[in-house]
Amino acid sequence: MAAELSAHQLIAQHRPTLDQALEAIRTRAYWSPHPEHPKAYGENGSLGMAEGKAAFDAVLGTRLDLDQPGTDDWVGGEVSPYGIELGVTYPHADIDVLLPAMRAGQRAWRDAGAQARAMVCLEILKRISDRTHEFAHAVMHTSGQAFMMAFQAGGPHAQDRGLEAVAYAYAEQVRTPDTAEWTKPQGKRDPLTLTKQFTPVPRGIALVIGCNTFPTWNGYPGLFASLATGNAVLVKPHPRAVLPLALTVQVAREVLMEAGFDPNLVALAGERPGEGIAKTLAVRPEIRIIDYTGSTAFGDWLETHARQAQVYTEKAGVNTVIVESTDDYKGMLSNLAFSLSLYSGQMCTTPQNLLVPRDGIRTEEGPKSYDEVVADLAKSVGGLLGDDARAGGLLGAIVNPDVKARLEAAAGLGEVALASREISNPEFPDAVVRTPVIVKLDGARKYWEGADDEAPYLSECFGPVSFAVAVDSAADAVELLRRTVRDKGAMTVGAYTTDGEVERAVQEACLEECAQLSLNLTGGVYVNQTAAFSDFHGSGGNPAANAALCDGAFVANRFRVVEVRR
Repeated sequence: MAAELSAHQLIAQHRPTLDQALEAIRTRAYWSPHPEHPKAYGENGSLGMAEGKAAFDAVLGTRLDLDQPGTDDWVGGEVSPYGIELGVTYPHADIDVLLPAMRAGQRAWRDAGAQARAMVCLEILKRISDRTHEFAHAVMHTSGQAFMMAFQAGGPHAQDRGLEAVAYAYAEQVRTPDTAEWTKPQGKRDPLTLTKQFTPVPRGIALVIGCNTFPTWNGYPGLFASLATGNAVLVKPHPRAVLPLALTVQVAREVLMEAGFDPNLVALAGERPGEGIAKTLAVRPEIRIIDYTGSTAFGDWLETHARQAQVYTEKAGVNTVIVESTDDYKGMLSNLAFSLSLYSGQMCTTPQNLLVPRDGIRTEEGPKSYDEVVADLAKSVGGLLGDDARAGGLLGAIVNPDVKARLEAAAGLGEVALASREISNPEFPDAVVRTPVIVKLDGARKYWEGADDEAPYLSECFGPVSFAVAVDSAADAVELLRRTVRDKGAMTVGAYTTDGEVERAVQEACLEECAQLSLNLTGGVYVNQTAAFSDFHGSGGNPAANAALCDGAFVANRFRVVEVRR
């Protein structure tokens, strides 16, 4: 089949975007080509709000046939956290047929070169962007995110992360020239002369193991980093969040075919209930790269057993905020309240432990005791979520029963400063919506230094659960921070302080334990949010994740450079 998308067309359309992305990762300044506002869509081929909802509705109850080799069954069963049965079925593959078919197209994809691969990836992202409204509903009804968050985080922010990965991948591949003339003088003898050719070659098939909460945001970096570096990509979504990644695979296959490449360079691995094919796939010799977001237990298993592959994991951590002093007390409370409430705390970056000196903190309003700080934070969260309609738009829905169980159990761990309450959603009466709980705990050293039993705050409690931990001093807060990051990991660390010495101590702890730090956030930027092209998500340097989204290390080992000398 002749290519419908010529290399010239793709370069003309997408090379300026790639150049802007390369400049953005160099300067770390704000930039995004993907609009965040829903009203920005609906022209120039993109779906507007009504069209996107109609497209989502049209796929419900259908068979999503991707025309993949080796399809031996059709599988599905997704139920929205909002109570809707999606009814979509997906291809189940005979892996012994699919994997060889995926490898068959890698030679032409490798030979196309870094620029051609980047242009195809950008065309895939452009078509996904045009369908952002459709994807937003798919993300909403598989993750439980409220629509606006699903639209932004599952749409433009995810697309930004995918583009960021392509930019890093391109930069690493072109760091070495395609060819070089090498001449070594030999005195009176003729010089030694060689022509050298350098080719980035893929490792093999990459496996993306998707997560339930952020299927596109967490899935796109690995998918596009591997594809842009010449690897075929097999996408294995979380069984409860298949649709967003299945639609992504559908778009990728269409673009690859139109650009003259084998569509089997990207494929979907659906699974039957309880089949657990991730473990089977992860140790296949054809799988040479794995990207995974999810539980620490399975992430550790992958790192231990998938020895034939480069494994990139984002697991669990204990995110901590130290509250020592502030010159904007209300701003601090408002910022923390939003951070604790967003998506019902079901983010890997949500703060869990709030370390507050038991003697209180200094503020521009005067001293505030530990009890006052916790009570005022509880009041701020309560005020933010006081209106049910507003609360529903911020909280979304509880993604699975395990989160609900942890939330209910947390109330028995200590004194409850803010009780969780149930919120009804008139549009989706079957949705499980709960406000956060804040539990007061004692953080004396005896509970975390040499104790036989771990304190509750020394383990992750994923969901809308936060612990207000009373510590003896700012120094103890920093040491407890060190311990949790070193032993359990952290995706984010926050601190509020007007004391230069405390700030330096917190910063040094984060530098030594390799954790990303946010200081004194009181406005519209929150500790649990990161911006592509500028912020690093995770560090790769503590137990929460062995990789960062996105840096050179995230892409550079997905290919190797092979040299031919003549």
